[in-house]
Amino acid sequence: MIFDEFFKQRKRYFSKKPKNNDLELKEKLKGIKKELNGHLDAINENTSEIQTSYECMNEINDKLEKLTERVEAIEIYLQQYSNFNAVEKSFDIKPLTKTEQHVFLVIYALEDEKGLVSYPDIIKKTGLPSYVVSEYIARLVEKGIPLLKKYVNNLSYIKLNPEFKRLQAKENILMIDTAQKELVNF
Repeated sequence: MIFDEFFKQRKRYFSKKPKNNDLELKEKLKGIKKELNGHLDAINENTSEIQTSYECMNEINDKLEKLTERVEAIEIYLQQYSNFNAVEKSFDIKPLTKTEQHVFLVIYALEDEKGLVSYPDIIKKTGLPSYVVSEYIARLVEKGIPLLKKYVNNLSYIKLNPEFKRLQAKENILMIDTAQKELVNF
């Protein structure tokens, strides 16, 4: 008898039919879940495409830099062993303030030392806050200093245009006095 009552209650419990509202809600939730999964898949595909494009751009930049170096080497060779004279670009440079000259010289010296110069390198060498360094670099570009910017692992690096750097070394087109040069070389 005890078991009969137990089985009756169990039968009543399992024989209850789910309500239509519950089924509709479950179907709607499944539909939303499928739609969100579709969006997630699309985002993941786009992210991998963006990453691939970024890597390709970096490879192209590296190859362009190597080509530039090779062309410069060929020009130097031709200048040394023949009557070849490459047409030199003229740079329209506006006069720099003393602090701008100092920031320029820090970039110039660090580039000789490291190749590519990061903003933290300049901040460390000049002792200026990061926002001030960023402002001075923007001013250098505005005044006609040809700086090349490159991103490596989401960090920005700058470098002087090689032709401009060579011209500056030869002719001091920025008119930087020797006292400023001595400050950088401490």
